[in-house]
Amino acid sequence: MAAMSLVLAGIDEAGYGPMLGPLCVGFSAFRIVVWESGEGAPDLWDLLSAGVCRKPGDRRRRVAVEDSKKLKLANSSQRHHPVAHLERGVLAFLGAMGDEGVRVTTDTELFDRLFVTPEGHDWYACEPRPIPVGQSAEETGITANTIRLAAHGAGVEVLAMRCRAVGEAQFNDIVDRAGTKAAATELAIGSYLRSAWDRWAAEPNRADGGPRIVCDRQGGRTDYGPVLTRLVPDATVSVLEESDRACRYRLTGDGREMTVLFLAEAESRHLPVALASMVAKYVRELMMARFNAYWCGLCPDLKPTAGYTLDARRWLRDAQAAGVVADQQRRVMVRRS
Repeated sequence: MAAMSLVLAGIDEAGYGPMLGPLCVGFSAFRIVVWESGEGAPDLWDLLSAGVCRKPGDRRRRVAVEDSKKLKLANSSQRHHPVAHLERGVLAFLGAMGDEGVRVTTDTELFDRLFVTPEGHDWYACEPRPIPVGQSAEETGITANTIRLAAHGAGVEVLAMRCRAVGEAQFNDIVDRAGTKAAATELAIGSYLRSAWDRWAAEPNRADGGPRIVCDRQGGRTDYGPVLTRLVPDATVSVLEESDRACRYRLTGDGREMTVLFLAEAESRHLPVALASMVAKYVRELMMARFNAYWCGLCPDLKPTAGYTLDARRWLRDAQAAGVVADQQRRVMVRRS
């Protein structure tokens, strides 16, 4: 078998269900520099085991990478900042990306590096807020070096990390036009698929099937062919598998090829999806921190909210009683269900 280069990427979202705050869709991509053609997808947890693990608190101080729901701590946590484990992983992989790594000291710098554009509401427009919030800058550098050494030893490159924040107004506009929340997620997925198609699908030394993009599957849908045809119009979409287990597709055209997989609970089965989940959740948490800082600045007695339905309704009642949220603001900030 010929040794080739394999690009493996993952997509996942955070904030699909909440009533307040953005929907965030994360993306991460890796290159396995030497991969034998015909082999199955590599396990990056295994390849990078010198530097990564699945659970926080590892005795070897490795970096935990897992579904963001398993790493985000309760907001009442006393021992660690609620986003400490998410932040540790996201900043470590950013620090290991490229020749020099990416260092950020504020949420604004992070947003810029991840290509996040917050929607232009007063509650997101504030001075840059310092990060990290759950660890020291020195520890951030140490963990980045841990990932860099593990990746170098395994022949793995951190290629890209991105996040698309779909703001409340855009989210509502999409739902009004399409009639479904899923269309908001598809908007971000489409941008990532087209980017991967343009950047890596024509590489001369690519593995059979081209770059492999794994997406977390929502619900029981098993027919993504029409969606992919719409999202990547330059490609011809062929079905490789459509089942309850997985939906796999091959995209080809103009000398390019790419494989796309939709998989239930993908964030627990593919490290790039888990990291994408962490990126999305970390960005959403930082944006909700801005949201709460703005409104609590107007009314210090207003208890912060994470934006999920029951607590969002409580927050809206409290904000209305305090007279700090105008009717027009409420109409803009409340997302369609």
